[in-house]
Amino acid sequence: MADRYLSFTGTAPGRFLTRRLGLPRPATLRRWSPERPELDGGLLHLTAGTSGLDLAPVLARTGPGPDDTGRPAAVVLDASGIRDVDGLAAVHAALHPVVRSLAASGRIVVLGAPLDPADHHQAAAQQALEGFTRSLGKETGRGITVNLVRLTDAPAAESTLRFLLSPRSAYVSGQVIGVGAHEPSAPYDVDRPLSGRTALVTGAARGIGEAVAETLARDGAEVVVLDVPGAEADARRVAERLGGRALPLDITAADAGARIAEALPGGLDVLVHNAGITRDRRLVNMPAERWSSVLEVNLASVLRTTDALLAAGTLKRGGRIVATASIAGIAGNAGQTNYGASKAGITGLVRALAPRALDGHGVTVNAVAPGFIETRMTAAVPLLIREAGRRMNSLAQGGLPVDVAETTAWLAHPASGAVNGQVVRVCGQSLLGA
Repeated sequence: MADRYLSFTGTAPGRFLTRRLGLPRPATLRRWSPERPELDGGLLHLTAGTSGLDLAPVLARTGPGPDDTGRPAAVVLDASGIRDVDGLAAVHAALHPVVRSLAASGRIVVLGAPLDPADHHQAAAQQALEGFTRSLGKETGRGITVNLVRLTDAPAAESTLRFLLSPRSAYVSGQVIGVGAHEPSAPYDVDRPLSGRTALVTGAARGIGEAVAETLARDGAEVVVLDVPGAEADARRVAERLGGRALPLDITAADAGARIAEALPGGLDVLVHNAGITRDRRLVNMPAERWSSVLEVNLASVLRTTDALLAAGTLKRGGRIVATASIAGIAGNAGQTNYGASKAGITGLVRALAPRALDGHGVTVNAVAPGFIETRMTAAVPLLIREAGRRMNSLAQGGLPVDVAETTAWLAHPASGAVNGQVVRVCGQSLLGA
């Protein structure tokens, strides 16, 4: 559904009225397209404190070129060497002069270090970067995003920096992403990194799932479009358009995992758990059936299917599992105790399974947590509630299904093996939740 307020604020009368009345002034976001795959402008690399990271080779491969215009499209601040409160002054000194000059739809990425449990001064200073980053993301405006990446190994963060410093991350802001160390990935095609890989997306016949399938196919994957038998016609339409195949299957079936394994004798590289339902009602008015159906589709089926595919060896080493959480599971939402519980459960699954799946199977486990995304479901929400959902984030607008899809594609990337156990919100830095 079109965001008419966003369109209005782009006109001269709209700019005048919103300025005079102090109303939100959302900027049109730069998203990826084949014609404009990179940000318009250069990259400014700054350092606060003393860093041991060798970032130059990585930034040369991931971001825009060096900035020589005085108006960069992206700023990377390496603050990984900050170890005490006094060192935080260097963060202010580095960014204070340049924030105003950043181009519209620009990117600020702050690099930090993991918190050292043996040094509470370092931990305090590095945790301070989180509050700083989230606060700056609420100040910048003009479609600019701000994120924090905690890392110890610069090459391991290459795919993450490529994502965050590109138009693909237009609706990801205020996030803290941990990147571990890992062995280099096998060679891949930069333009089609998923070539030769098979990806299965549940609930892919429409909406966000369809956008995810489309984006993974764009990146070279052979996509299996899974949806309930009642949506088989739509699933086949999507699969045919993407050169993939449809798999009509009720994901809540007890043998769903076995049937997926049987349908994919060659194995699976990417598993995206996107299928989900809502059955909203306040708890005092919620029948048991409404509760159990949401928990069954959104959480229990994800647990069962994941367990079955890992146990069967269907997910290959180097594989990726990406589940769908929600800010409703982080912040809660009236009328959605069932949905919020199911999506918070996804977060628990990711955090507990990720280290074991990596150690035992060579598979990473992460989740995306969408906020207000413009879909047919949100188009049916009453006007005032819909407008509140759109405006209550740092970018003052709703996201698009492609924003969730681009984030999923980054987590599915063969070079994203160092990103594990992360829950990344795709919400424009919603004012709700952490």
